[in-house]
Amino acid sequence: MSARIVQSSGPVTLVGGGEIGPSDLDDALALAPTCVAADGGLGPVLRAGVQPAAVIGDFDSVAEDDLRRVPAALRHRVTEQDSTDFEKALGAIDAPVVLAVGFLGARVDHQLAAMHTLIAVSSPPSLLLGASEVIFHVPPALDIPCAAGEVVSLFPLGPVTGRSQGLEWPIDGLDFAPGHLIGTSNRALEPVQLWMDGPGMIGIVPRRHLAALTQALAAAPRFSPRHAPSDAL
Repeated sequence: MSARIVQSSGPVTLVGGGEIGPSDLDDALALAPTCVAADGGLGPVLRAGVQPAAVIGDFDSVAEDDLRRVPAALRHRVTEQDSTDFEKALGAIDAPVVLAVGFLGARVDHQLAAMHTLIAVSSPPSLLLGASEVIFHVPPALDIPCAAGEVVSLFPLGPVTGRSQGLEWPIDGLDFAPGHLIGTSNRALEPVQLWMDGPGMIGIVPRRHLAALTQALAAAPRFSPRHAPSDAL
């Protein structure tokens, strides 16, 4: 895309068609009031009484009646089929950070695709809201205000190294890679600091850190994107 469809100086809530918990949308909108629907995510957005700033996707999973409730100028069909609706929508947003609701639960392949998108589209950074956790791509440097005993899981989607402070099992000097070494079920001893030498590490922490991570990811340095979003609109 030569220009982003949605431009916001503050965080944006992006809603997909997956499982959405009772408080997910409210929690996200409290931190990120600008709302964008990704294809089938339009249904839950409208049922919540929210008018989206845009609906983006190939429109293969959105009800026609829902589409008709959105002004034509806010409907953005992306016809290419080489990316998911999450990837299409995320690549069309210019914002400090995106809170992604409705991209976890239900189908495991969709969850894996969502985590892939966290790595593939690093700008804007985004947080996936789960039932009890939040999932994100760890930036070059990040502080997480964890309490002692909280689980901090790190899962590599490619070869990656880094350093840590505040983890029971430090990651310094470890070569992470899928099928080789992962870092799930680590524990915090105190507030955690992470420094990554390159992209590819997924972080998973308790959901109570949503607000703090929203601020931290918005301000954190970023890795260069692995590829540009499609321009096929």
